[in-house]
Amino acid sequence: MEPNEKKIWFPAKRYGWGWGPPNCWQGWAVYGVWLALLIAGAIFLMANHHLVLYVTYTIVLGIALFVICYLKGEKPRWRWGKD
Repeated sequence: MEPNEKKIWFPAKRYGWGWGPPNCWQGWAVYGVWLALLIAGAIFLMANHHLVLYVTYTIVLGIALFVICYLKGEKPRWRWGKD
């Protein structure tokens, strides 16, 4: 890897738009923390019947995951499996 080349945590999917599974431990750690926060929110917010708050919380977590994938992943574009 070149000194000024950024390390890709989330490679692009071969078909379609978006990112595939992580290719390094940092990406898996992001997925693990995201999943733990999602489950914790379900346990604490849904147990207290705060559905609107849980939906908002889930949307914020989804946006945060998207931003991390965008910053640490390959440039998203539609792919047809040729590259």
